[in-house]
Amino acid sequence: MDLIFGANIDPAHADPAGTSRLASRIDQAGLDLITIQDHPYRPAYHDTWTLLTYLAARTQRVAFVPTVANLPLRPPAMLAKAAASLDSLTGGRLRLGLGAGAFWDDIVSMGGPRRSPGEAVDALSDAIDLIRSLWTSPAFGPTPSRDLEIWLGANGPRMLDLVGTKADGWQPSLLHMGLDRLPAASARIDAAATLAGRSPGSIRKVYNLAGTIGSPSAQPFHGSVRQWVDQIVELVGKCGMNGFVFWPQEDHHRQIDVFAAEVVPAVTASIKED
Repeated sequence: MDLIFGANIDPAHADPAGTSRLASRIDQAGLDLITIQDHPYRPAYHDTWTLLTYLAARTQRVAFVPTVANLPLRPPAMLAKAAASLDSLTGGRLRLGLGAGAFWDDIVSMGGPRRSPGEAVDALSDAIDLIRSLWTSPAFGPTPSRDLEIWLGANGPRMLDLVGTKADGWQPSLLHMGLDRLPAASARIDAAATLAGRSPGSIRKVYNLAGTIGSPSAQPFHGSVRQWVDQIVELVGKCGMNGFVFWPQEDHHRQIDVFAAEVVPAVTASIKED
């Protein structure tokens, strides 16, 4: 599976013009993905689905991924309809990132259910089944493209198993799934896929990297371009990761430019050499 690269945009509404400019910059830089987190209960944030649609209409080629859609606040049948519609309208530029939910007090404050960890995983599993059944139903429309995949934000054992058995992709984050845990988590997904009769190599594995490109540092993904390149290449070989999304912690425009112009080509060249 080819490597893909992207950048994150926060859904903050303080500077709408700046958000639009950043999306255009990512698109023009040739990155593959724009990810946007989904926390509608935060007053500083736009609604993610609305923002995805707005930015998709103002870009040409880059794909969009909610990281990840808040299932307790987004009923699965409506998600299926919304995702298929945006996929159709953008010519296949959507991947449906799904999450079981977190911040339950905030979810309840917006009218959502409160679920235990087990209930949340069960609800997500059921949602995947329902969404897929709708997408393949002759009574449903629009018919989604083959590019409309379901990616899960997953950290715990049952969620990792769910990725392996039912999902098309996995979206872990460095902040929640550290480098010490990533190899075992990736291996668990592969094992679950094999038991389910699926090819582990068919699963997209996209690591969200919050960090800074700059001076050399001992901290992962806070260092020079060369350090970033070496660390990403290692994750490809060691953990089977095949996608990376940059979450810059400062100076977003310049950092994304450096990532697209220097890190990505060097990683691609290094992988080809190997």
